Amino acid sequence: MANYMLMSRLYAPTLKETPSDADIESHKLLTRGAFLRKTSSGIYTFLPLGQLVLHKIENIIREEMAAAGSQEILMPALQPAELWKESGRWDDYGPELMRLVDRHDHMYCLGPTHEEVITSLIKNELNSYKQLPCNLYQIQTKYRDEIRPRFGLLRGREFIMKDAYSFHDTQESLQETYDEMSRAYGRVNDRCGLNWRGVEADSGQIGGKVTTEFMALANSGEAELVHCECGYAANVEAGECICKACAHEADHIEKISTPGVHTIEELSEFLHVEENQTMKALSGKSADGDVFVLFVPGDHEVNEIKAAKAIPGFEILTDEEMEELGLHKGSMGPVGLSDGIKVIADNSLQPIERWVVGANEEGYHYVGAKQGEDFEVSGWADLCVTKPGDECPCCHKPLEGDRGIEVSQVFQLGTKYSESMKAFYLDEKGKQQPFIMGCYGIGVTRTLAAIVEQHFDENGIKWPVTVAPAHVCVLAVGKDDYILEAAAKIAEDCANAGLEVVLD
Repeated sequence: MANYMLMSRLYAPTLKETPSDADIESHKLLTRGAFLRKTSSGIYTFLPLGQLVLHKIENIIREEMAAAGSQEILMPALQPAELWKESGRWDDYGPELMRLVDRHDHMYCLGPTHEEVITSLIKNELNSYKQLPCNLYQIQTKYRDEIRPRFGLLRGREFIMKDAYSFHDTQESLQETYDEMSRAYGRVNDRCGLNWRGVEADSGQIGGKVTTEFMALANSGEAELVHCECGYAANVEAGECICKACAHEADHIEKISTPGVHTIEELSEFLHVEENQTMKALSGKSADGDVFVLFVPGDHEVNEIKAAKAIPGFEILTDEEMEELGLHKGSMGPVGLSDGIKVIADNSLQPIERWVVGANEEGYHYVGAKQGEDFEVSGWADLCVTKPGDECPCCHKPLEGDRGIEVSQVFQLGTKYSESMKAFYLDEKGKQQPFIMGCYGIGVTRTLAAIVEQHFDENGIKWPVTVAPAHVCVLAVGKDDYILEAAAKIAEDCANAGLEVVLD
């Protein structure tokens, strides 16, 4: 007898009502359609239908990893604190790292990533350049103590990832694997039926200088990206911002009373100027305690990731710290700052001679403040969050915008982990060298959610055939024996033809 599923025996308790905490379509449809159930905030149980889809996504990943030359292993979710202290991430990772202590007072974490474990493994196993390159991956449950889990599978405390790690003796070797894994990720996305885009990105807590995110385009996506017809694409937090600030026509500095004005929009309306003729400010401090005020055109936002690259250890000042330094939210400016406070401005402001800025006094602003005369700029940097309409850094045409769900990301780690964890090999001259590393992650459960976000209509989920829980559903409409027999025959014939069938 052919193998097919009977709906009457399938555990698939559907729901008529949408859960009150489900605010995006994938969360609503996967819950109502009996693919998953919420166990706790950010934690989910996958039901049989959900498991079928997950397994298909995982099988696609396994096939593409094999084609890319990566071999599957399985590392522990529970990781000793010593490894994370070796890499320096035990303190750097922050409160998102789930930490625990066993009965012997030994400290552990539940791994959000596995760079430390894999580096420890390789440094004790490989010792010669002749054993390189090496490319290993796993599909494993990960953990992150999200402060506010939301959007169903898109931001949970427990999630499934495929993470791969490669080890090399040259940058050229790393680049080859990085490119091959990037192509494999594109094939995974294609086979899962995703409309996606690869974008420049920030490496965040993983580290490394070169990284690409793979975004599934969706209005529900948390990530904003910009792209151009020339092929350039970037996450707005990482993309180079080429924006245009406009000079004010004033020929001298003038202090203007601006009662009740606290936002750029209010200031622009009050002074009858364009927003990009004003300056937006953000105050912060470096790891050494030096205080800075950052300025960008008023129609843009300060990019905290770029700020941290320009100012090591950058942290935004608290309200109390601002008050002590005489800095006022809504009227912060570069004129008359306390001694020691440095001004860093966005590159786009460099040609602007006279600025419209806060007067560091509640209810007052300066019009026509002149750089080099009324204030000094200590440094220039790309500080803006890129947005649609800014210039493409490649062809200088206006950028377009989209929203996306990050489903995967690839990194060139360099020697960040191998040096800190003393993972070395002997090169062809017998000299000790740190491994050059890459890492490559796919959010398996995020991919499932992203597929649903792109494939649904008013009737429910429209699964791409490659990941559908079944290829065919045969409905027996009526209870007459001949109808049931005919339905069973159709189901059997479909199954014999190699299709996955549900008989209802």
